[in-house]
Amino acid sequence: MSALGWLNDEAFTAFGQHVIYSDVIGNSIGLAALALGWRRSILTWPVQLLSGVVLVGAYYSAQLAGGVGKQLLVVLVALWGWRQWRRGKRDTQDGAVAVRFATARERAVLLAGTVLGTLALGGLFTLVPSLSWSPWPDAYIFVGTLAAMTAQARGLVEFWFAWLLVDIVGVPLAFSSGLAFSGLVYVVYLVLVLWGLRSWWLRTRRTDGAQSAGSRGPDHRTAPEGALP
Repeated sequence: MSALGWLNDEAFTAFGQHVIYSDVIGNSIGLAALALGWRRSILTWPVQLLSGVVLVGAYYSAQLAGGVGKQLLVVLVALWGWRQWRRGKRDTQDGAVAVRFATARERAVLLAGTVLGTLALGGLFTLVPSLSWSPWPDAYIFVGTLAAMTAQARGLVEFWFAWLLVDIVGVPLAFSSGLAFSGLVYVVYLVLVLWGLRSWWLRTRRTDGAQSAGSRGPDHRTAPEGALP
């Protein structure tokens, strides 16, 4: 057994499913990263990075090259997102990263990239069955995850919609495949996504309201303090 082989050892059994350590650790860290994203904390990126590194180690020890390749892409996007939030615009109210809705062009690019990426990856998984046991859903979930992380890196509220679309496929796929524990984890993800979506949406409204109030300038109908009548 390799030094990382323990990641693929059984941690416990739940709902008749043998849950391995890498699933427990990776999913737990992933949930923490999503919660930090909801709070707009820059710590979301190093936590996501750690989750990707754990899964790279697990797939490597199991000699699953396809899994290693996918998680390496996740790690690279996490590094880029971390850099984007460090350099990005800050919210004037609380100093956290500023969030906004995407422009029509940004939405079109995200949608086109997701569709084309899913078609390309799904085709590859179909041609090379060893890379995935469920080619098209796996491609959809993976590309959707990258699209969500890209939108998150740019501070776009659409980040949460992308995660929601991933969960819509991920939850039933996990349960139908007999992976009840993974399905329950996806349900928790879904709750966090809806909570985060509401938080970011309200944040954009507060920011827009503050900017609108600021653009109107001071109210000159009231004389300044100390002025002569």
